[in-house]
Amino acid sequence: MSRVCVFFATGYEEMEALSVVDLLVRAKIDVDMVSVTDSLSVTSSHGVRVMMNKTLRDVDFTQVEMIVLPGGMPGTTNLEETDKLMAQVDDFVASERWVAAICAAPTILGHRGHLEGREACCYPGKEAELTGAKISYEKVCVDGHIITSRGAGTALAFGLKIVEVIKGQKQAEALAESIVYV
Repeated sequence: MSRVCVFFATGYEEMEALSVVDLLVRAKIDVDMVSVTDSLSVTSSHGVRVMMNKTLRDVDFTQVEMIVLPGGMPGTTNLEETDKLMAQVDDFVASERWVAAICAAPTILGHRGHLEGREACCYPGKEAELTGAKISYEKVCVDGHIITSRGAGTALAFGLKIVEVIKGQKQAEALAESIVYV
């Protein structure tokens, strides 16, 4: 099982969501673009409308290896206000299944107490919301089964790290080379 769900709420950050989806597709990892609304069409923080292939009600979480939470505003807030998704985030963390969050989205994990004692990073200025975390300023942090990253500029590093934890370092390095990631 290597299915990853990237969750989209109105106001998501395009680079943080779509570059991850792109890298997962290139790595031949099954990925679902999931709307947390009842509509398959979701509009980004910059007005880009993208069609998803599923809505939240259609996801079978028993078949999902990783939840990915992109940042953006008000996307992060909208994700956090989606109770059904938050219940799954809590379950994934409790059962040591993968959760990845970028930009402002790691604050969701901080608010829910999931970063206590863990190394984590987020968008600059949001660090106080990573409750209990050991703050890092690296591009990407992996602690246990939680991956965090800082923002749009770190989205490729974030996506490649997701590929690495699912497919291994060699595949992630080959993918990085193929897209001329330096």
